[in-house]
Amino acid sequence: MYGDTGKGSKRTPLTVPRLRQMKSAGEKIVALTAYDASFARLLDAAGVDMVLVGDSLGMVLQGHASTLPVSVADIVYHCACVARALHAPLLVADMPFGSYATPERALDAALPMLSQGHASMVKLEGAGHALDAIRFLSERDIPVCAHLGLTPQSVLRLGGFAVQGREERAAQRLREEARAVVEAGADLLVLECVPSALAAEITRDIAVPTIGIGAGPDCDGQILVLHDMLGIASGHRRPRFVKNFLEGRDSIEGAVRAYAEAVRAGDFPAAEHGYQ
Repeated sequence: MYGDTGKGSKRTPLTVPRLRQMKSAGEKIVALTAYDASFARLLDAAGVDMVLVGDSLGMVLQGHASTLPVSVADIVYHCACVARALHAPLLVADMPFGSYATPERALDAALPMLSQGHASMVKLEGAGHALDAIRFLSERDIPVCAHLGLTPQSVLRLGGFAVQGREERAAQRLREEARAVVEAGADLLVLECVPSALAAEITRDIAVPTIGIGAGPDCDGQILVLHDMLGIASGHRRPRFVKNFLEGRDSIEGAVRAYAEAVRAGDFPAAEHGYQ
């Protein structure tokens, strides 16, 4: 079994330009997190389009109370593990807290994620000062995924994990930030814990695909933390946008396939997984 590299997938590897084609064609993008080769191989076989090595590993693997302690070295290590077993899915690396405080630091952090971790895109949170980092990386041909709404690295400032954009002033700020990250060069946008109607509006308004997590059914794709999707207790409160796809099924691969099918059919997320 250890000789199986997982490169037998017959699917064509997903590229950054293909993401925009999927948005234009109305094809839903299926994404999950992964942190090791075994799960990466399984996600590839089950038809997942995009795999994120998220800083969520700080909570689900390392047992931290937040994502803040995760380091660049952690992300590079886990990206390299995942990359060895992936063929078709696009691999995205999360940039940890503080790693993109300046454009130069962002570049220093992103380069090993691509060269050693073999990621095809990096993800960073927020707008504001992050716009300079997005622009700096994009100008150097590094694909960037932006992340707006609930940004877990801002948990100290936000005072916890809460839905973002419910008040009209906050909603308008999110609309403006979405346009700004795209203008700065972002190729993809994650929307987390955003009212479903607002996420739908932003999805229609911008040219790049949106990936929702707690942002309703109208985003161009969906992502969940793998452990949440499998119902694995992490010691933290499970958000309402999570569904246990392993329940009632006899294998992890079956659960992942069910998740992928539900996203593509528009059956997940349902109304009960979103916010007003």
